[in-house]
Amino acid sequence: MLWSTDMKISMNNEQHIEVSIGGQKLSFFQDGHKVVRYSISTSSKGAGEKRGSWQTPRGLHRIRAKIGAGLPENAVLVGRRFSGEIYDQNLAQKFPQRDWVLTRILWLCGREHGINRMGAVDSMCRFIYIHGTPDTEPMGIPRSHGCIRMRNSEILELFEKVTPGCPVTILE
Repeated sequence: MLWSTDMKISMNNEQHIEVSIGGQKLSFFQDGHKVVRYSISTSSKGAGEKRGSWQTPRGLHRIRAKIGAGLPENAVLVGRRFSGEIYDQNLAQKFPQRDWVLTRILWLCGREHGINRMGAVDSMCRFIYIHGTPDTEPMGIPRSHGCIRMRNSEILELFEKVTPGCPVTILE
């Protein structure tokens, strides 16, 4: 299955993701304990919620959809669909300006009306994801166009741990 979704917000806090924009880290918690911490890359333009800002939105979110289950590592996703391509250096040279979304997508939905949900600040309508990126891209420094980038092997690991509806808190 390439796409799974759950409209309900998880009411139990068994799982939780915390993203630190300042620390460029993503932590995954299970049953109140930090299970793993990853180095990430958020927006090069800083934090912000407005559509068109290319910034990483703050606040309370949840995973609205998991996309890419069963695809190979480095699968190229365009418009949340597998393009049929597998990322490699030849493809990178052919499309040097592409913002690569690879391997898996965890699509975020804001939970705070007027802050990151609805209108000009809606994270889901802004297509804000946690996703894989080329391994040549640095982690630990802001370089994305608003999304939260991860190493491909690490997004694979996280993707298997989380369920749709998992709360995500993005802190500046």
